[in-house]
Amino acid sequence: MANLKEIRTRISSVSSTMQITSAMKMVSAAKLRKAQDTVTKFKPYAEKLKEVLADLSSGQSSEVIYAQKRDVNKVLLIVVSSNKGLCGAFNANVAKKAIEVAENYKGKQVDFVTVGKKAGELLVYKGFNISKSYDEVYDKLSFDNVIPIAEEIMQQFVDGKYDQVEIIYNSFKNAASQNLMVEKFLPVEPEANNESANKNMDYIYEPDKVEILEHIVPIALKTQVYKAIIDSFASEHGARMTAMHKATDNATELLRDLTLTYNKARQAAITNEILEIVGGAEALNN
Repeated sequence: MANLKEIRTRISSVSSTMQITSAMKMVSAAKLRKAQDTVTKFKPYAEKLKEVLADLSSGQSSEVIYAQKRDVNKVLLIVVSSNKGLCGAFNANVAKKAIEVAENYKGKQVDFVTVGKKAGELLVYKGFNISKSYDEVYDKLSFDNVIPIAEEIMQQFVDGKYDQVEIIYNSFKNAASQNLMVEKFLPVEPEANNESANKNMDYIYEPDKVEILEHIVPIALKTQVYKAIIDSFASEHGARMTAMHKATDNATELLRDLTLTYNKARQAAITNEILEIVGGAEALNN
């Protein structure tokens, strides 16, 4: 059994760790509420824009530069993670999925663009090429700051640097769980099962579909990138809050076990001292 000093040191260390994880849990909970509010407000707009775009794209996509289909030889994967750790398997899962997607394009050029340091570090460790990182976007996350990222990638597609672009990120479900998503970004494709078509919605477009598409497609693409990033941002805080909650619970349980061990060790030490005193007294009497 460890001596009393060692146990006291461990109790102090675990207690300090528990205070840190508990504080981090509360900070993540506060940040999650704000991020979740942003996602909740933005999602209806993004989904409606996607629905209208799907209706517009039917039969007209070939006339839009962002919808031009080419033989897929050069692929770009946009991997969205976080700049910080301590959020469980959040970043590892994104990097793992990105590697799985890349392996589906064997024999083709696959580059990565990362938003968030952690997935980038894991991909570099695995020997993959990171063409560019946009880690600073989290310093002040806003739609205006995301626009340059989307525009640069869109221009690379138009210039023929890449034939296909996909986004890999965690979609926010709730504080305890996230859905790992792989979405086609470019080229733009109309949905196979267009909900608006199923509902027989009849839109009137002015001046005409093609001209509207030229304006709405870039907006929709920028919106898609922004939605993926804010979704991932909310998921990050949810994952970190859950991880810190579990860490706090584990520290509490460990502290309880250490306290019990300490009390047993102290009781044993006291008993030994009493036995030594009694033994010494009996020796003197003899």
